[in-house]
Amino acid sequence: MSLKPNVSQADHAQGNAYSDLVIVEYGDYQCPYCGAAYPVLKELMKEYGSQIKFVFRNFPLSEMHQYARSAAIAAEAANLQGKFWEMHDAIYENQRDLNESLLMKLAEQLKLNIPQFEKDLESTALADKVDLDFESGIMSGVNGTPSFFVNGKKFDGGAEDLFELLRENTEN
Repeated sequence: MSLKPNVSQADHAQGNAYSDLVIVEYGDYQCPYCGAAYPVLKELMKEYGSQIKFVFRNFPLSEMHQYARSAAIAAEAANLQGKFWEMHDAIYENQRDLNESLLMKLAEQLKLNIPQFEKDLESTALADKVDLDFESGIMSGVNGTPSFFVNGKKFDGGAEDLFELLRENTEN
């Protein structure tokens, strides 16, 4: 399966924006497997961040994870204040305690403008962004989280396997 749509300005990306190696993760903030992949991906970015562009797309499995969607919307709301990755990381680092009040606490810790944040949480535009990400995952053949795509092709493996791939790629 290939990635639809292609990575664009609408995506959240970190690392080297101009890299030829683009890794996309479809993730759910409440998924324990995404939680386990998070430190591995952090390590990956520390080691190879200058060589890859890493993109995160929302794929909240709302039926299984009651706070996944609100967490995704909270990260999008933080994005409007320039703190997407800070919120993304904070949610994963506190995943065990994830609920609505945790999201507010994290927003305060990140020194977000809280009235603005609360207003943005209600925004249909942010809910639509999360839904669009989710739909793009469905179109791309995502059937669980985390799912990774490397240069637009579905990657059969987890975060640890990405490490292997990068090692091989950077040695050549």
